Amino acid sequence: MPGSNPVLLPEDDYLRSLGYQPELLRKMGSFGNFAVSFSVISVLSGCMTLFGFGLTAGGPTVMMLGWVAVGLAVLLVGMSLAEVTSAYPTSGALFYMSRQLGGPRWGWVTGWLNLLGLLGGIAGIDYGAAGFIAAFAGLQWGVVPTPGLILGVFAGVLLLHALLNVVGVRAVSVLNSVSVWWHLAGVALIVGVLAVVPARHQTMGWVIGHFENGTGWSSPLYASAIGLLLGGYTFCGFDASAHMSEETADARVAAPRGIVRSIWVSLLVGFVLLGGLLFAVQDYDGTVAAAVPPAQIFLDALGAGGAKTLLLVVIGAQLFCGSAETTAASRMIYSFSRDGALPGSATWRRVSANGTPVPAVWLAVTVAFVLAVPSLWSATAYGAVTAVNVIGMTPSYVVPVFLKLRYPHKFTPGPWNLGRWSRPVGIAAVVWVAVLTVLVCLPQRAPVTVDSFNYAPLTLLAVLAMAWVWWKLAGDKFDVPVVADAHLAKIEAQIV
Repeated sequence: MPGSNPVLLPEDDYLRSLGYQPELLRKMGSFGNFAVSFSVISVLSGCMTLFGFGLTAGGPTVMMLGWVAVGLAVLLVGMSLAEVTSAYPTSGALFYMSRQLGGPRWGWVTGWLNLLGLLGGIAGIDYGAAGFIAAFAGLQWGVVPTPGLILGVFAGVLLLHALLNVVGVRAVSVLNSVSVWWHLAGVALIVGVLAVVPARHQTMGWVIGHFENGTGWSSPLYASAIGLLLGGYTFCGFDASAHMSEETADARVAAPRGIVRSIWVSLLVGFVLLGGLLFAVQDYDGTVAAAVPPAQIFLDALGAGGAKTLLLVVIGAQLFCGSAETTAASRMIYSFSRDGALPGSATWRRVSANGTPVPAVWLAVTVAFVLAVPSLWSATAYGAVTAVNVIGMTPSYVVPVFLKLRYPHKFTPGPWNLGRWSRPVGIAAVVWVAVLTVLVCLPQRAPVTVDSFNYAPLTLLAVLAMAWVWWKLAGDKFDVPVVADAHLAKIEAQIV
């Protein structure tokens, strides 16, 4: 929502005024910028992967009402983050904002949380896609989805996403634009088929009012709170629009709009998808017990042929999602290396002739693969590693917002701003993220055993410890590579 602002500079000159020499190519438009965040959120990935979790943690009533509540809360976070993005449209996004508003240590910690969250996101998304591909193979050819097979498929998916991302930002933008329509058409197809084909449907009262507690905890309030994580996990990754700022035309407006639009569109589309799936549930207990609950709904309602068709739609969406997450992570690696924050920064910050940080792309998928290797021996160990996605990303979103509230004199709004609503929306965003962080760290199953233990708090402590150790070793190298003084002075004169 535009407000009164200082005179705008051409994007590249404004980037130089922030300290960076433009290296990436601005070939992404406003729709492409929105598409990358919408693709990362991916309701056809998050809602499908976590559908079984929602069935046991509050059931349909918490899934539907909780989705709306969480979506609206996340929209506040997105609006606050969008406002800061308009002022600081860089590939580094969150860590650069935090450093400008709070100092180097704030930027360092925010950067490590965000980076490891993005890398964990690639692992989680693409491994989930591999699981759905294995489920499809089981239906089509009777293949048994062993951990080794899923890891092999996962490696192939990572390779595909790396190759797609090194082609160039124009191809990435087109791919994400296609992803938007794939998601919208896919949800329409799934909901439409499930509304027409099955002979029996659940009632509206059941979809909105049926409560189920399969968590093992006796408190329905606790189970409902845990159930909010379906939305909390899914509404993640909208910072991708900020990470693509240096490749987006009119980034100071397009990137903030991309963040906000990706959230509210996902809110609406996800609500329709969850409702369509719940109305079509034929056997609740059988669906909960299934390895892939949405696939069981498809089987019960449509038979094997229809189930396989809809599974392909979901798999396609998950592949789009993983590709977009790889794009965002590679830009974060590039920008963090540009500021000297990673081991081997000179390598990871290199940009190819087509304007793509190719080494950063390969590093992103390589680390994601390493994160998934423990899945060969223990699903619990793998869950502990990929928990860094949410536990890293969630706090990093709100650190710049918190610092803007704490040091208002350091912040100059960009052309997209909240005006007089900036402070109340920012406070609400910080409160919600604090609540969500606590929910992510709570035990989700009772009794608590080695297999059911929630490793997210330990993951958070490990990330913070890693960031602290590397700060002691190399924090003095963490700095904005300010452009030549003469050029910068000319730009600053334009601002004045």
